[in-house]
Amino acid sequence: MRAHEVVGVVTQPDRPAGRGQKLLSSPVKLLAVDHKIPVLQPEKVREPGWGERLRALNAEVFVVAAFGQILPKAVLDLPPRGSINVHASLLPKYRGAAPIAWALMNGESETGITTFLMDEGMDTGPILLQQSVAILPEENAAVLSSRLARLGADLLLQTLKELLAGRLRPKPQDHGRATLAPRLKKNDGFLDWRLPARMLVNRVRGLTPRPGAFTSWKQRRLDVLSGEALPAKGHEAPGTLAAHGSTVAIQTGDGLFLPHEVQPESRHTMRWDDFLRGARAKPGDQLGGTLPEQV
Repeated sequence: MRAHEVVGVVTQPDRPAGRGQKLLSSPVKLLAVDHKIPVLQPEKVREPGWGERLRALNAEVFVVAAFGQILPKAVLDLPPRGSINVHASLLPKYRGAAPIAWALMNGESETGITTFLMDEGMDTGPILLQQSVAILPEENAAVLSSRLARLGADLLLQTLKELLAGRLRPKPQDHGRATLAPRLKKNDGFLDWRLPARMLVNRVRGLTPRPGAFTSWKQRRLDVLSGEALPAKGHEAPGTLAAHGSTVAIQTGDGLFLPHEVQPESRHTMRWDDFLRGARAKPGDQLGGTLPEQV
């Protein structure tokens, strides 16, 4: 016997994607259809009529995760048990659309999952449950997102169990401790080699896979998928290729950055040393500087 019955799924409309611009459904829609669960796909939940359609589901509680729209109070107040959000940070830290990316870019050693009762603010509602986890040094946003998704599912089930049993007391957030994690734009991925190498490593981790970390090589985009910071000092300008042992690294504002994997524009992913050989890049050559015209 199932502990909970899912009476409906609300997800984004099908969107065109890929070269053929074929309409693609969200993963949650595909799963719902497979389980014969009704699916609603409003362009905007604020549009007339959508409140009534949601009310008709007769849901006892709404669960929201990465929906991509700000829900109005009229929608949040529909279910008698309230609307619960599953958020990938330890609120009030990293409120917003990209908490995992910003935690990695800022070099955090810990993050987690928060479930909370939603209000009209952006991730400002009272906390129900939290669980913290250590961020592993080799994790990027894709790997950490996958791990947090599993943790979030478990914490959600625990939250529902405790909430429906009347054992949870929502705890107001300390708004004075709040930090923001705004949605990332494509140009946020451009690597500024004047930054310290350690900071650049963290930016690459947080920006992978989307929107992607990149620099420019001979006025063309070069994606950087992973790398490490080296403590070696140098006198070259930031962005200059510098010899380091048997390979070549990149001079930064503090230390050297050694890429592991890169992807040249319109090419496949490759090891950094393979790129150096193919591009005939050598110490003294310069990366970055200005944004490529097409990003």
